[in-house]
Amino acid sequence: MELPELHGPFHIIGDVHGCFGELVALLEQLNFEINFNQEQQRYEIRRTDESIILFVGDLVDRGPNSPEVVRLVMDMVDAGLAYCVSGNHDDKLLRMLQGRSVRVRHGLEVTVEQLKSYDTKFKERMKLFLAELPHHIILDEGRLVVAHAGLEEHHHGRNNRDVRDLCLYGPTTGDTDEHGLPIRLDWAAEYCGKAIVVYGHTPVHEPLWRNNTINIDTGCVFGGRLTALTYPDHLLHSVDSFDTYATSIRPFIRYHHHH
Repeated sequence: MELPELHGPFHIIGDVHGCFGELVALLEQLNFEINFNQEQQRYEIRRTDESIILFVGDLVDRGPNSPEVVRLVMDMVDAGLAYCVSGNHDDKLLRMLQGRSVRVRHGLEVTVEQLKSYDTKFKERMKLFLAELPHHIILDEGRLVVAHAGLEEHHHGRNNRDVRDLCLYGPTTGDTDEHGLPIRLDWAAEYCGKAIVVYGHTPVHEPLWRNNTINIDTGCVFGGRLTALTYPDHLLHSVDSFDTYATSIRPFIRYHHHH
């Protein structure tokens, strides 16, 4: 998706993973006011300025309330207040909702359980929403790229299966580690593109700038924080997780500051 004419300000929010309370708290910190309209079963969102929210994906799984996170994001997108890219967890939930065979694990089982109390109409809306999510968004005349797992410069603006997989999962070696998880390559270490790339996917202790890229997944669902990066001002806002909802098999990454 290309939105070159949008220049910000944007607040880009890291992996939410069903942490609904933390998301509302972070949005309130960013001057958004959120009320639930019981009658229409929708969130009414007001903002005090012209800023737009961008979500780096992985809205669902592992956390306490994935359906309401998706409802809030859908309502924000419908109101023109937000854009969202797909994460690998959102994509897997979509495939499940489409009736395709997926392995219900890595937190998807939590979402499935939560969705039992929701009607078909809601699930249908969710399915259509997830199916429409782009795998990366280019904004501000190409100066900003948002992709769930990041994206190398030569793929920016491309739309094919390989690029989609890179956006959702990041580059991997094809091998697995001792936990049976794919070994991920550190694409950001080599990045030398002009566009700023903001991403999540791999929990980090601190969001650190590396070659014009920044990972803002600070592991809220694992007891970390939910983080937003304000663009173009490069301000970071965060709320501490209210609880530890899941245990990460993968250790958080600590990037070392190079002076």
